[in-house]
Amino acid sequence: MIQSMTGFGKVTTELPSKKVTIEIKALNSKQLDLSTRIPSIYKEKEMGIRSLLLQTLERGKVEFNIFVEYIGKDNPTQINTPVLESYYLQIKDFATRLNIALPEDWFQTLLRMPDAIKTEAQEAGEDEWNHVEAAIKNAIKQLCDFRIQEGAMLQKLFEQKIANITNLLAEIEIYEKERIEKIKARIIDNLAQVAGQDYDKNRFEQEMIYYIEKLDVNEEKNRLANHLKYFIETMDNGHGQGKKLGFIAQEMGREINTLGSKSNHSEMQKIVVQMKDELEQIKEQVLNVL
Repeated sequence: MIQSMTGFGKVTTELPSKKVTIEIKALNSKQLDLSTRIPSIYKEKEMGIRSLLLQTLERGKVEFNIFVEYIGKDNPTQINTPVLESYYLQIKDFATRLNIALPEDWFQTLLRMPDAIKTEAQEAGEDEWNHVEAAIKNAIKQLCDFRIQEGAMLQKLFEQKIANITNLLAEIEIYEKERIEKIKARIIDNLAQVAGQDYDKNRFEQEMIYYIEKLDVNEEKNRLANHLKYFIETMDNGHGQGKKLGFIAQEMGREINTLGSKSNHSEMQKIVVQMKDELEQIKEQVLNVL
């Protein structure tokens, strides 16, 4: 079963003085493109977190965030009272000396000043980190489960599209004999128009055989059928097959294009256009396969 690169995981764990939320988002990418947002209290654990994500997620554009909401009284972010008092006195002094109006909203003015808010450095204890680490692993598991569900949907879509192309390929056989007969008839009609002129009949037979062989599509049909079968087999090999499926889709496109250029028949060309439409939908979605 294939997996999608798209995924999402979110887990919240409540501690005595804070609520910690882990959020992971993943989109498709050629390789693993990882960005993290980790608050200072857990910054020392960043290398371990990145290592865990790299080992588990393999590919994709991944955004990892830890959000901390303090719910107790021990909030490390506090108003820096001495600094605000100093700003207040200085502003009043300058306003009096320069004869200008004082601020209408003191709080907005003061809280915008540098160092008005102070954050006390904190470190997570072992028990706290164990809870946070468990939440991270649960969020990763959620994302992986999401990828599996999305992958199952993609596999159903691919199976349907491959079946459609297979059925269209079978329809080509209906028109093949008719196509060759039409080509032969057109050549004979053209020869009738130059009747009486001398030409080498043996050479003509050779040229006609060469021309008809050049329009033969049996090899393209066989190769396309093999590619269709190989695509299904590759999907059944499990996740990590995204790049290979992309290569197989490219090969299918080559055979379908050659069928179109060789067909020389309106109904066959219509079938080829339908095949291209089905394949284009495969190519669009295969970019999201892990």
